[in-house]
Amino acid sequence: MRQDKFVVCNNNSLIIHPGKCEVISHPDTVITDPYLSSFVSVCVADTTLFGPPLFHVSVLDDTWSDRCAELIRAVGRLSLLNAQDALLLLWVGLSFSALRVQHLLRCSPSVDHFGLASFDATLRSALSQISNTDISDIQWLQASLPIRQDGLGIRQVHSLALPAFLASATSTSDLQTQSLLSAAFLPMRFLRPTWHLGRMPMARLHSR
Repeated sequence: MRQDKFVVCNNNSLIIHPGKCEVISHPDTVITDPYLSSFVSVCVADTTLFGPPLFHVSVLDDTWSDRCAELIRAVGRLSLLNAQDALLLLWVGLSFSALRVQHLLRCSPSVDHFGLASFDATLRSALSQISNTDISDIQWLQASLPIRQDGLGIRQVHSLALPAFLASATSTSDLQTQSLLSAAFLPMRFLRPTWHLGRMPMARLHSR
């Protein structure tokens, strides 16, 4: 992104707030432009977009740990309710229907991530607590089936991670193609990285 684009933005009454802007690049990227240097530097491995991480790295581990901790905290409060209400909340609010978990599964490559097993184990433990029974593997598998198939609708996230991510990618494939084909890759004279595929720095802007 060239600096003259900031001038155009300012002429259109859009003020760029450097303290809320990010430059996403690899550690060996050297930024010589003083204006971009005032942006917050974010390593590619730590990149997130509206919450979910973009890559299967340590920040994804932290995000899934947060989701599991939230579920554990919520499950602990189910003991204050009667069994029917607790089961309804587990089905509606704490399983795959939870918006933050859906958003994470659709936006981040979480297939085979250890956080999925931890999340499912917490759901299974909660169901055992509500039903006051020790649920076997077969019973847990049946409980994860939809209600119309004689299940309880307690969805297991590990079985939905791949279809959720692929569905998101497929539904936006046309938009991705149009965005990439119409993108103008301009020379960045104020950046001196070692260029190769996947090493191009990005800039994220926030208006004030």
